[in-house]
Amino acid sequence: MTSNIDAAAERLIQAITTTTPCAPVRDLIGENDIDAAYQVQERLIAARVEAGGVIVGRKIGATSKAVQEQLGVDQPDFGVLLADMEYTEDQVVPMSRLLQPKVEAEVAFVLGKDLAEGPLDIAQVRDAIDYAVAALEIVDSRIENWNISFGDTVADNASSGLYVLGTERKTLDEFEPVEVEMSMTIDGVEVSTGNGAACLGDPLNAVAWLAKYARDFGVPLRAGQVLLSGALGPMRPVEPGQVVTATISTLGSATATFSS
Repeated sequence: MTSNIDAAAERLIQAITTTTPCAPVRDLIGENDIDAAYQVQERLIAARVEAGGVIVGRKIGATSKAVQEQLGVDQPDFGVLLADMEYTEDQVVPMSRLLQPKVEAEVAFVLGKDLAEGPLDIAQVRDAIDYAVAALEIVDSRIENWNISFGDTVADNASSGLYVLGTERKTLDEFEPVEVEMSMTIDGVEVSTGNGAACLGDPLNAVAWLAKYARDFGVPLRAGQVLLSGALGPMRPVEPGQVVTATISTLGSATATFSS
């Protein structure tokens, strides 16, 4: 199996380096072998770290029913955020870094404390969060035509691409994540709506899930890390030159401008 895991990782790394989508990797690791899929993801991230990448956080994927249905999966997953995946609102997001991007609106949290010991329940999660911001995740798949099983997306770093964070910071004393309402526009036209309850019932549930899962994997969440908590509504494809804005009640907005 190790040779299959290595081969799957190599296929995905090749897709990244050549910016050419590849065939699914489920022929090598199966559709639902979660351990194998995360081993592939680990190799993928290790290669990027070896090339100079710096881990800055995690993303939680497939948290909303709408996105699970779009991807044909039935449970969440997580991926790793690297420093070079973040763009600010005043930067143009280069389409050259993306293969087949889609956008989704999320609540992002920044941790003030580690989530490594203890029950990792909602109370501990609340206490550990420093602040939250509106966010756009630009999801992407190295798998051709988004032809993915659960194993494919996990192996492919949970179909991570890039992300943009808003600038308006709010603490959990100032808002309740479950109560937010979201509207996402592309070039001013509303293309997706949702709310906090669409993200595993509450974005804080998603963070608690991630905290336990990450600790089980031996990579607990640490103070200072950015956590993209999962989509609040359906994701949408994005084309060159488009401008995408996610507006989240209480949190303000996050805007991504894509290169032509």
